[in-house]
Amino acid sequence: MTSARSSHSVEGILNFGGLTKDILESQTATYSVLPVPYDLTASYISGMRNGPRAIIEASTHMELYDEELKCEPFEAGIETLPSLESTALGPEEMIKRVRKATSDILDRGKIPVLLGGEHSITLGMVQALLERYPKMSVLQLDAHADMRDDYQDTPFNHACVARRISEICPIVQVGIRSLSIDEADFLAREKKAGRKAKTKINTFYATDVINGINWDKVVKHLTDDICITIDLDVFDPAIMPATGTPEPGGLGWYDALGVLKKAISKKRVVGFDVVELCPLPGNIAPDFLAAKLVYKIMGYMNERQKK
Repeated sequence: MTSARSSHSVEGILNFGGLTKDILESQTATYSVLPVPYDLTASYISGMRNGPRAIIEASTHMELYDEELKCEPFEAGIETLPSLESTALGPEEMIKRVRKATSDILDRGKIPVLLGGEHSITLGMVQALLERYPKMSVLQLDAHADMRDDYQDTPFNHACVARRISEICPIVQVGIRSLSIDEADFLAREKKAGRKAKTKINTFYATDVINGINWDKVVKHLTDDICITIDLDVFDPAIMPATGTPEPGGLGWYDALGVLKKAISKKRVVGFDVVELCPLPGNIAPDFLAAKLVYKIMGYMNERQKK
């Protein structure tokens, strides 16, 4: 364990990576981690509200040295904010709160890193980022298309988040393997329209990944500034069973790192989130995977900045 670690929280906050107060005070943090423990619209298994805490707890036990990058990504500076208070007023109101909290992070010159919670929260982050980066696009790693126009009587359900995002900026989806017939029809219409005009939606299915897709074919559809949103059910449930809506098949660890590394090396990430961890009692491996994933993304972002 390095001197950067502490078994204690800073001012009552459990810090990502277990970083000590001295480390936090001695550096200007690049990343601002915001836990968003919200899962009001969970449609199958609830418990994503416990995801942010589980990710941060697991992160205190991972090595801070990255063997691939041969460095300690935390040296760029990572601050951890108190959890964003949830509301029972509905997902639209929660999205507004996420938007405001993300804007506050951006006002302080930090890169927002949101930990969910259900996927609906991503819309608030995207809205805030678009105010600063109007030509931004979104890279979505997910098992589900999330392209429903509404679900369970609200257009702001977690199953609608990609549809809402596509209405305000381009989106590239990777790993999709579950969608309704209405979503399939909608994506087909968008693809057909894209033959005449550049479409705002590009979807790559899990079978594309399994068949060995060239990641350049994915990344070319992204703009120079990107936001990354990762629903953890994009992974094969063999390694990520702790989600509210697990789907058979999916990406492996190195599949996900492959597309992330390629995208981050070519584009500027202005914010990202990792959502939908639904912790399983007695099985901490998924929590650790999520924490390591957040840290790897930070590491890739640091490497791009150096270059």
